[in-house]
Amino acid sequence: MLLLAVDTATPACSVALVDVHRGQPAAGSASVATAAGAPTAGAMAVEGMAVEGMTGRAQRRVVDPRKHAELLVPLIREVLDEASARPGDLDAMVVGIGPGPFTSLRVGVMTAEAFADALGLPAYGVCSLDGVGADTSGRVAVATDARRREVYWAVYHNGERVDGPSVGRPQVVVDELRRMSVHRAVGPGLHLYPDVFADFADLADLAEPADPGYPSPVTLARLAGAAVLANRPPAPLVPLYLRRPDAAQPRPPKAVAR
Repeated sequence: MLLLAVDTATPACSVALVDVHRGQPAAGSASVATAAGAPTAGAMAVEGMAVEGMTGRAQRRVVDPRKHAELLVPLIREVLDEASARPGDLDAMVVGIGPGPFTSLRVGVMTAEAFADALGLPAYGVCSLDGVGADTSGRVAVATDARRREVYWAVYHNGERVDGPSVGRPQVVVDELRRMSVHRAVGPGLHLYPDVFADFADLADLAEPADPGYPSPVTLARLAGAAVLANRPPAPLVPLYLRRPDAAQPRPPKAVAR
């Protein structure tokens, strides 16, 4: 089944076209191929069946926190063209629902909803932090930039989210991670506060890498694949803003004294 996955919860605008395959359960673990071709162990059970694997057909990522609205649809067109696919070939939409800044996150969610509505497709929402944490092992925290000198964060154990998502000041988050006996963190939030996260990351994680670990749309598609193959109805797409937007609601006009 052909899935189009998008994520705009971070400065990266990311799109991937992914084929998810269904197969009969087999003894031992299956291999799930990423878009780069690297296998990850473990078959995904789907109501008596198994996800045999997945193939990344095409993907794009552009990092520009101010141009998600201009970038997303052209990137979708590019991945479809690269894979010689048409919108009518899609079986489902997958979208990262945050947490993320209000404006950029809304671009991804609303675009996924619009495509799904126009094409008559289901749209599955996945926590964007899972697009990083699901590919980790052991007990690991994922942190992304929440602006206002804060980070969005969640804790994973062998790829499964066990706490969060939440938002907080970096030092408060670090104190909480110590309390939870979490000693490693990954994600683009780390290099923004290298002094605070110094004890939780490798030196390479605290540098300014070309890819600091933005959510992978291929991983988001994999996480939604079981529900898609089982024809499980998706939950409503509810963005994880975690706090109110910067824009203030207008107040009612003051009464004028006569």
